[in-house]
Amino acid sequence: MQCPVCHNEVGSLSGFCPHCGANLAAAAPAPVPPPASYAPPAYTPPPAGYPPAQPGAASSGLSPNAAAAIAYVTFIPAILFLVIEPYNKTPLVRFHSFQSIGLAVVWFALWVLMMVLSMLLIFLPIIHLLLIPCYFLIGLGVFIAWLIAILKASKGEFFKLPIIGDFAMKQAQS
Repeated sequence: MQCPVCHNEVGSLSGFCPHCGANLAAAAPAPVPPPASYAPPAYTPPPAGYPPAQPGAASSGLSPNAAAAIAYVTFIPAILFLVIEPYNKTPLVRFHSFQSIGLAVVWFALWVLMMVLSMLLIFLPIIHLLLIPCYFLIGLGVFIAWLIAILKASKGEFFKLPIIGDFAMKQAQS
C-alpha cells in the first residue's frame, strides 16, 4: 500500500504512515462498483412535422484571399482558378488570376527582349557588359512587383500593377 500524502510504501498493519504520520484509513480509496453492462439506447424516430437534419456545410476549399495569393505562384494556378467553379465567380480571385497571367507574360517578353539584345550585342563587349545590370534590375523589379502583388492579394486588396492591372481589371469584369 502507498501513502496518499508522501507516496512512500507502507505496511497495511498500522493505521498511520510511519514516514509522515498521515491517517491511512481516512485516505483509503472507496471500492469501485463492478461495471454494469452497457446497453445503447433504443432508436426513437423524430416527431411528426420535424424537419429532417440538414447535412453540414461542406468546406468550400480555399478562402478567396488565399486563392488570389496562390494564383501568383505560377501561371498554372491562375489558369486553374479561372476554370474551377467556385473561384471563377469571385471577382478578387479572377482579378488576381488575370494579373498573374499578365505579369508572367510581361516577364517572359522582357526576358526574350533581353536575350535578343544580348545576341545582337555579343560582338560589342563593353555594351554587352552593360546588359548584366539590366538583367539584374529587370529581374529585381519583376520580383518586387510579384511579391507586392502576393501580399496585397493575401490581404484581399485589389492592387493594380501599372498597365497589367488595367488589363486584368477589364478581363475580370467581363
